[in-house]
Amino acid sequence: MEIRKYEIYNDDEILNLYASVGWTNYTASPEMLKNSYKNSLCILGAYDENKLVGIIRAVGDGYSTVFIQDIIVLPEYQRKGIGTALMKALLEIYNDVYQMELMTDNTEKTISFYKSLGFLDISEFGCRCFLRMEN
Repeated sequence: MEIRKYEIYNDDEILNLYASVGWTNYTASPEMLKNSYKNSLCILGAYDENKLVGIIRAVGDGYSTVFIQDIIVLPEYQRKGIGTALMKALLEIYNDVYQMELMTDNTEKTISFYKSLGFLDISEFGCRCFLRMEN
């Protein structure tokens, strides 16, 4: 398994990743997804030989704030340390950033995963998060 910068956007492999985990809000808007990738701060891919099996995408300024927008691993490659390797690689690149943020599903699995990497629930900072989404 190799983690490296994802540099050449490929519709088929990216849409396959998102579809494999049921993220249809992205697959239903492939042009938005492509533009999102084009304007991301950092994108790292996990490769099994030349096959893309996982991705992590960050947005932000790279100094005060980095927001981890997407982390996806193909279902057949999950629970093999790939997500952890992607997160650690991104955290190493931005180890001096003031705020590393993300939003995720409220499940025991995701909570345990992010806590194992040093993330805390926003409520532990005495903060609240707000979100506005367009349809």
